[in-house]
Amino acid sequence: MSQRVYLAIDLGAESGRVMAGLWNGKTIRLEEIHRFANGPVHLADSLRWDVMRLWAEIQTGLAMAARKYGKSIVSVGADTWGVDYVLLDRRDEMLGQPYAYRDARTNGMMEKAFRKVSRAEIFAQTGLQFMQFNSLFQLLAAKQHTPELLDATDCLLFMPDFIHWALCGSRVAEFTIASTSQCLNPLTRNWASGLLKKFGLPARIFPKVVPPGTRLGALRPGVADRTGLRKVNVVAPPAHDTGAAVAGVPTANTGKANWAYLSSGTWSLMGVEVRKASLSARTRELNLTNEGGLDGTYRLLKNIMGLWLVQQCKRAFDARGRKYEYAQLAQMAAKAPALRSIVNPDDSRFLNPPDMPKAIQDFCRETKQPVPKTEGELVRCAYESLALKYRQTLGWLEELTGNRIEDIHIVGGGSKSGILNQFAADACQRPVITGPVEATALGNLLVQVRASGELASLAEIREVVRKSSDVATCRPGKPAAWEDASARFADLTRAR
Repeated sequence: MSQRVYLAIDLGAESGRVMAGLWNGKTIRLEEIHRFANGPVHLADSLRWDVMRLWAEIQTGLAMAARKYGKSIVSVGADTWGVDYVLLDRRDEMLGQPYAYRDARTNGMMEKAFRKVSRAEIFAQTGLQFMQFNSLFQLLAAKQHTPELLDATDCLLFMPDFIHWALCGSRVAEFTIASTSQCLNPLTRNWASGLLKKFGLPARIFPKVVPPGTRLGALRPGVADRTGLRKVNVVAPPAHDTGAAVAGVPTANTGKANWAYLSSGTWSLMGVEVRKASLSARTRELNLTNEGGLDGTYRLLKNIMGLWLVQQCKRAFDARGRKYEYAQLAQMAAKAPALRSIVNPDDSRFLNPPDMPKAIQDFCRETKQPVPKTEGELVRCAYESLALKYRQTLGWLEELTGNRIEDIHIVGGGSKSGILNQFAADACQRPVITGPVEATALGNLLVQVRASGELASLAEIREVVRKSSDVATCRPGKPAAWEDASARFADLTRAR
């Protein structure tokens, strides 16, 4: 068969890309067409996304793809991070500049919500981990601070859904991204209208939920003219980037719960693929989440603060004139004393501190541990603490599923971190299979391939990933030291 090309728009919190997937009927080869910076913008006392600039960059990337691949291009789809949204009025005008999830307006909003509807009832209706930036709490903040915008809203679109609207005019919510909102019922797979009503939120603004792989329509004529793309369909992939990444895990055990995934980047999302959402009191107590996956699956997982700790340490070091590459910081961490100081990565102080090294030092000081001082000590503390959180989460996942997890697949940009991968293997005492780095793009693209009728199942998608990617394995070692550190970590997280 002749080569067919599929395009993925993949937006992360730090950068965005337009990626091409070159499909020959058996394997897929990735090519980065256009990369551009992303990041929240401070506006007055708020934190926003510059979606107009992102849309301009996306169109630039699509035009570059059109010039290179022309009529070979079949379809395009977008994935992004979860929870954030754009509001449109009846005339499709944007209402305000979209907030970024780390904006402070949701501080204290969960506690206010629990006074109206219990934590147990919210979990029973949504099955989602409680995090203050979930869309539900963002909407409650909007109701409190900008009620006039909600009154004028005709449609809420999550970030990838907004990109699809800009591409083809669709007004829908793809299932995996909708499931990050804490507004979706995991049993009905539709909006939790009763819960929304109790909070006084307008259920009418939530669009139809569609499954990943849905054909959304052809490009708007204006987009086709500006980019040079012709007869190209817009297909909704798993639009939550982690949903796409899990589809791109190269496991041969699809349908079994004996493997775990860890999508490693700014956030670490660690979980298992299950057929039904887990809504037990124990799941709620452990604050795990049920997010939608491909083919009706759910991702039972824990959102963990992730490499954000290291990224923000680097940012602080840079600001002080001590500029290092990540590889240099990893080398310095490798030389620092082992398991000397640990933190709880999910402590709220680490969500968006002005000075991450100081936040880590304060935590260690308050918990009567040696205070890390050097760059290597600080970064090692972050890496080891993440590995211990992975171990803790692994135990919870095994408890909830009743299955022993035999191996852990680490995918995404963080899978390039050799030191963290080895720490994860050592802490969890499981083989860690690393790669592909581009699991999100692969999952996005291969769902589009399947939508065109060339693949039949999730298992087939993953077989293509295995054939198209390089992976490596980290074997566990040094169990004794990590056993002791795990006990210390459990005490720390219980105490806080």
